[in-house]
Amino acid sequence: MTAPKLTHLDAAGRARMVDVGAKPDSERLAVAKGEVHMKKETLDLIRAGTLKKGDVLTVAQIAGIAAAKRTSDLIPLCHPLPLTHVEVTLSLDESLPGVVITASVRTVGKTGVEME
Repeated sequence: MTAPKLTHLDAAGRARMVDVGAKPDSERLAVAKGEVHMKKETLDLIRAGTLKKGDVLTVAQIAGIAAAKRTSDLIPLCHPLPLTHVEVTLSLDESLPGVVITASVRTVGKTGVEME
């Protein structure tokens, strides 16, 4: 069994940015989901809107959108992409207790948006 080829390394093992110039444009979609676990008391404060830091869910949503837009600045070797849509949703979940975060990103281009 051979090891999978790492596309961001050349034959000598040096970092490189993948050349996607010859690829046709296509619609790209990536969705990621994660959970933030916390004490029930913290979740209760978020739900009540009584945290001293203010509306943390809105701040987190805006931060997620901003981070997606700046991915190529923050992660080396990522292509800068013209994003056509970014959505970040946050849902309170008593069973964790915590917050479930789902992010989706779309573009039309030569490479995917999985990093964004």
